Amino acid sequence: MKIELQNCTVTRDQRLRDVMVALDRGSAEIALIVDAAGVLVGLMTDGDVRRALLAGAVIDAPLEPHMKKTFTSVGQNAARAEVVDLMQARTIAQIPIVDAAGRLTGLHLLRDVIGAEERENWAVVMAGGRGTRLAPLTDQTPKPMLRVAGRPILERIVLHLVSHGIRRVFIAINYLSEVIVEHFGDGSQFGARIEYLREQRALGTAGALALLPAPPTVPVLLMNGDLVTQADVGALLQFHASGDQTISVAVRKYFHTVPFGCVQLDGDRVASLEEKPTMTRLVNAGIYVIDPEVVARVPADGETTGPGLIEAAIAAGQTVRALEIEDDWIDVGQKEQFRRARGEQV
Repeated sequence: MKIELQNCTVTRDQRLRDVMVALDRGSAEIALIVDAAGVLVGLMTDGDVRRALLAGAVIDAPLEPHMKKTFTSVGQNAARAEVVDLMQARTIAQIPIVDAAGRLTGLHLLRDVIGAEERENWAVVMAGGRGTRLAPLTDQTPKPMLRVAGRPILERIVLHLVSHGIRRVFIAINYLSEVIVEHFGDGSQFGARIEYLREQRALGTAGALALLPAPPTVPVLLMNGDLVTQADVGALLQFHASGDQTISVAVRKYFHTVPFGCVQLDGDRVASLEEKPTMTRLVNAGIYVIDPEVVARVPADGETTGPGLIEAAIAAGQTVRALEIEDDWIDVGQKEQFRRARGEQV
């Protein structure tokens, strides 16, 4: 349900009666209080109004003495994961959006941020690797649990999946699995049902699909557990549903600048020179949507990778399609990428 901001906004010189009208009219369970310049100065909920009345205030009393002047808000460029994190940490269901001057510009609602429509699709997140290239950071912490912007990478992934309507998440675990299980539990605190696929040995980036407790009946989203990304997984699922492919893979442009001048030859004759050219390639982003029939072919006792599934499907004459993502995406496989994900100088 779309919220009209003006319906839940009142000015600081109005009355408790006006707050009650805004709470009813806005359907956001919160009244946003602004000054004459539109700067957000306070909030009130139905509970705040009740407490004011119980304390002896009359319905036509000024609202300002009863409003909350300390509140949580975010800027206009706040990422969805940041908003979910604040809601979870502070146990709130609404967060106002303000501009640089503090003026009210919008409102995040928990029901919208976590995804209003629940999807049937399961997600499988591969989080069992040792992360040896990131040692010693991973000596006591599994790579997916390393923190970026104050939150474990894997938690960012789970919240991102939930925000796109995915509620059943399987996490493939092996190395330091107890750290992951202790953090997530059954997933209820993160808005998901989380189950664990326990690899007794490394099964590759897709092998844990064979450990699912039952055959899936709709396509499964598979992704690596070391991705810091805002990729639109909902769009990838929709892309898959609208085509004839058995596998869809997210791809991303990768730019590499050659640090030398390059020479184009015609025989031994120099035809042209290009100083430090930038090469562009599409790379596998480590996010897939896979049909149930492909999942059924994953062997229970062998190592299987995402690229291996794609190669096998192509060899069998099946269609594999790719969707390019333009959202933030970093594969935290090496220390340089990890530092970049954390916003450090590299």
